Amino acid sequence: MPAAVLFPIVCRIDEPTVLLTQRTAHLKDHPGQISFPGGRCESADPSPAHTALRETFEEIGLTREHVELVGYLPEYRTATGFRVTPVVAMVTPPFDLRLDAFEVAEAFEVPLSFLMDPANHQRHSLHYRGKLRHYYAMPYGDYFIWGATAGIIMSLYRALQASAG
Repeated sequence: MPAAVLFPIVCRIDEPTVLLTQRTAHLKDHPGQISFPGGRCESADPSPAHTALRETFEEIGLTREHVELVGYLPEYRTATGFRVTPVVAMVTPPFDLRLDAFEVAEAFEVPLSFLMDPANHQRHSLHYRGKLRHYYAMPYGDYFIWGATAGIIMSLYRALQASAG
């Protein structure tokens, strides 16, 4: 099932941060998990970027004028059957968020430097649908960033490492 997420890097004065959400506990797909804003591609969406921007506005109220698209990361396939296109964007503050209380319990920011530091990249595994699955996790305070979100963060980490050297 095609989906797209926005990987929003917020241009804070002190240091760049990444805007993440915590999904509400009652959702059918990935309840309570830390995620990027985004969701399923709809037939009317002309591109993954359009899906990511539409879903971001619906979920957290971040408007397009604050967002500059800078590129795509490789498609990420989830164990639950989603084919996710990550759309990387720079976000210029100040902005006001309006969370969709049905889908989003909270929005918060994590320093990009924390997410790009290999000291914070943990490897875990679990049995899911009869298979041993390996995944990354990046615990940050009370938040457990893992699964597809951590995998997509690792895609950016690998891309930056490749371009650095």
